[in-house]
Amino acid sequence: MGSSWPNVRSARCFIVSASGGYSPELNPVENIWQYLRQNQLSNRVFESYEAILDACCEAWNALIADKGRIKSIASRPWAAVNI
Repeated sequence: MGSSWPNVRSARCFIVSASGGYSPELNPVENIWQYLRQNQLSNRVFESYEAILDACCEAWNALIADKGRIKSIASRPWAAVNI
């Protein structure tokens, strides 16, 4: 193991659990996309590809304007590793 791996001997509790091949609940990007789909991009019909891009840009700008929103969406306290 390289130097980037944690020192297991110094850890109080070290638990490794298999999350499976597909675990979107552990992928912060999936959580952000889900939020955007549910809150900004749902129930809409787009006239063109450019309209889709414009809506995505507006949704993203609204998301980043709300300070702390990304952190609250992407963080999972139950998935944190405390050493």
